[in-house]
Amino acid sequence: MSERMTSSIARSISGNALYQKRARSALPILVRQAMASEKIFYGDLAKELDMPNARNLNYVLGSIGNALLELGKEWKEDIPPIQGVVVNQGTGLPGDGVNFIAQKPDPRQKEAIVAEKLGKVFSYSRWLEVLEELGLSPAEPLNPQLEQPTDHRSSTRESEAHKRFKNYIAHHPGAVGLKKSLAPGETEYKLPSGDIPDVLFQSARCRIAVEVKSHISNETDLRRGLFQCVKYRAILRACRSLEGGTYEADAILAIESTLPKELIPVRNTLGIKVIENIRGK
Repeated sequence: MSERMTSSIARSISGNALYQKRARSALPILVRQAMASEKIFYGDLAKELDMPNARNLNYVLGSIGNALLELGKEWKEDIPPIQGVVVNQGTGLPGDGVNFIAQKPDPRQKEAIVAEKLGKVFSYSRWLEVLEELGLSPAEPLNPQLEQPTDHRSSTRESEAHKRFKNYIAHHPGAVGLKKSLAPGETEYKLPSGDIPDVLFQSARCRIAVEVKSHISNETDLRRGLFQCVKYRAILRACRSLEGGTYEADAILAIESTLPKELIPVRNTLGIKVIENIRGK
């Protein structure tokens, strides 16, 4: 059954059906994303909700959409379809069940229309009131403070595990979803800010920084890596603006382990792409 059909069948957010309970858990997460002006992938939302299959989000998002339509009628105003912040990882676009596009334009027009609609979602000022009206609490605040490292060895000393993993990524861009033709990436490339990402892949079409964390990295170090990626992404995009470029500028966190559950909301809110369980040789 298509997403458009399931969203029309799904009942509103009140009720005891499993998808309605999940909708009540999901909406505060979507509000968090909207207030951070960040989209979220279907798979990432499913992980945060402990759902084994992201396809089951169709009913969940449909229920949220119907709840907003009903509330909008009560308030006598249009509430933007916040479920549109949930996007396909391959296309970066929301599913067909989101009433963003009435017709079927070409891909470029579709992207422009979606960007315009998402802008309205991100700028809507009453999301916290929406949650309150529906009897829901906002998502738990995420603490950005880093714990003090317990290892007092010099932070400039690079472990052999980190060095090995960094060199592996530099020669295997496919491990982080990039084209093999970008190899080898440049290690310890110094950005104009003085910051030094572990690996930088660049071509006429992209500048992608990769921060790597080996299997010995703990949760504190992984959290630090997420914030390092935020910084690298901002710097690369600033460079692009100065150059008047049109290339893709982004940052990726590559890790040999699995991202701890506690960091999944942080990753989603910051909009950082994390590639997990990489088995570098």
